[in-house]
Parts: sequence; C-alpha cells; structure tokens
Amino acid sequence: MNESITFLKLAEMVIETTKRPLSYFEIWDEAVKSGLSKRVNTKGKTPWESIGAQVYVDIRDNPQSVFYQYSKRPTKFFLKKIQGIEPVIVPEKKEIVTYSERDLHPLLTRFVNGNQHFKAQVKTIYHESSSGGKKGLNEWLHPDLVGVYLPFNDYDEVTLRVQKSLSMSSAKLFSFELKKELNFSNLRQYYFQAVSNSSWAHEGYLVAAKIAEDSDLIDELRRLNNAFGIGLIRLNPWRQNEVGF
Repeated sequence: MNESITFLKLAEMVIETTKRPLSYFEIWDEAVKSGLSKRVNTKGKTPWESIGAQVYVDIRDNPQSVFYQYSKRPTKFFLKKIQGIEPVIVPEKKEIVTYSERDLHPLLTRFVNGNQHFKAQVKTIYHESSSGGKKGLNEWLHPDLVGVYLPFNDYDEVTLRVQKSLSMSSAKLFSFELKKELNFSNLRQYYFQAVSNSSWAHEGYLVAAKIAEDSDLIDELRRLNNAFGIGLIRLNPWRQNEVGF
C-alpha cells in the first residue's frame, strides 16, 4: 500500500514528473490521471483549491520552499530544483464558450435546491423586462436569481406555534448574481453589483462558471468577502457542482 502524501508533496511530484509549470487546477488534474490523487487523505470537495492555497502560502512564508511562482496570470508554479531546465510549455487551448448566463440558471437552481447549506427554492428574476428606469439600471436593482428557505418541513407543529407567538421567522432569503467568467478586470464591477442587489437578503452570493487562476484575484476576493460578506460560488458546468465561500 502506498503511503499517504500531503498536497505539497503531491504538487512537487506532479510538477517534477510533467516538467512544466502548472496551475493548481492542472496539478490536480494530472494527479487524478496518474493516480496520485488517491494517496491524499482528503474529503474536501475542491482539493485543487487546497493545493493552490498551500503552495502559495509555502512560497510566501517558507524561504526553503521547493516551489516558485512561474507566472502570475494565470498563476502557475514550478520547482526550484529544475529551474535551470527549460520547461515544457504546452499551448493552452482556447475555451469556446457556447452558453449564456441564462443557460446556467437551471444548474444553479438544482445546486441551491439540493445543497444542505441552502435547501432553497430559487426563481430567476427577468430584470430586462422590469418596468421603469433607464436601460441597464435594473441590473443594479435586481439580482439574477432569488432564493428562499422555508423550514416548515423541518419543524413540527409545536415549534412553529412557538415561533409564531414570539414573532420569529426562520425563513432565509438568498440573492445570486450570476456571471459566466470572473477575472481581475471585472471583479469589482461584478462584486459590487452583487452587493447592490443583495441588501434585502440574509445572504448574497456572486456566482461564476469560470474563475481566473490568479493569486491577486483570490486575495482581493478574500478581502472583499471580509469587508462586505458576499460569498462566492464556483458553478462548474463540466464537473460536479462546487461551492466556495
């Protein structure tokens, strides 16, 4: 039986084998192909995010790190011990986007409805047909989707009577701003659009099908989340639904 390895060791082994700079998504994909992923003890839904965070922190805080950041946008990592070797550069395939934001609504709806954090009913808001206001104004007034969690199936009759007598409500309202792609250039526009459209909600989220592999983007997302509390959902049409906060 093979010994278990850490995410850092996995990243080192993958990069040393491929001999090319890799993003954290690419490291995990290569690990899955080679079977190395089975040697990591993790139950997380987004192990590639764990790889990215651990390698990034190791480079920043550990002078003896075996890694260095090869490129910034996209963020790719390489090994110091093979730094003198000309890396194998594989031309990136341009992704052909054949879907619209509205095409992603059913996918987000199924995810939010079935996820234990939300368990919410979701409805699309057709703000383009909303009456009043200048063209485009409603994009900053209404989110793309709204969700509501009603706990009536979870609570028995006695609990509901107590809540009613105390004028309490356990219903939760959610706001979702959905985009096809999130990168550093559009982050602030999209994030503050989500902030503007979620003032009435208990929880607001910015949702994207593609998030650029950019360490500066991740740092800024964390800062904005700490300041304004808008969560982030990465909704991947090609993999099992992923959620991050």
